[in-house]
Amino acid sequence: MQVLGLVGRHPRAWKQTTVAGEKPNYAPDLVSREFATEAPNHKWCGDITYVKTWEGWSYLATVIDLHDRKVVGWALADHMRTDLVEDALKMALVHQRPKTNVIFHSDKGTQYTSNQFVKFCEDNNVTRSMGRTGVCFDNAVAESFFATYKKELIHTKPWPTRQQLRKETFEWIEVYYNRNRRHSALNYLTPVEYELGYRTLEDLFATAA
Repeated sequence: MQVLGLVGRHPRAWKQTTVAGEKPNYAPDLVSREFATEAPNHKWCGDITYVKTWEGWSYLATVIDLHDRKVVGWALADHMRTDLVEDALKMALVHQRPKTNVIFHSDKGTQYTSNQFVKFCEDNNVTRSMGRTGVCFDNAVAESFFATYKKELIHTKPWPTRQQLRKETFEWIEVYYNRNRRHSALNYLTPVEYELGYRTLEDLFATAA
């Protein structure tokens, strides 16, 4: 690799984001690794990841619709308080306006098991669901998204400021990931194309023609 001028991408500094609270409000697993659904706004999943900038750590919380893998809500901040995940879910609710109860699946981190988050979900017709502690496969879609985000954006350059991180995260999610990046789980359609009702590239090309 050195002779060929190749440099591998490696995970950066690790920081724990899943921390149990003192009196956690757990919820049953209503997803059971069934990460497919026939309709939008039926099952969402979410998680938190971290990014190190020269100004300190930043934390990204996301909400992903399991129907089309679209990131329907996200929030970026310099803290991991419950407000972070609440803001991400609030964005999803405002943008998607689900007509019926929606399941939100997460890990058992203190943000998702707090009284504040429980009340927010109850007030907004959201049913909480949680995977097992320490089993990343129970929330595989959220984990996979963060792996892609880190490899394709975060690990490609240094991040001097949180403002730069926010700007480029917005562009990566809203412009690139949701609208342009093709997803193998969606027959290589983008999340927005799948959301619009396309199911194959042939359908998409036929409409464009």
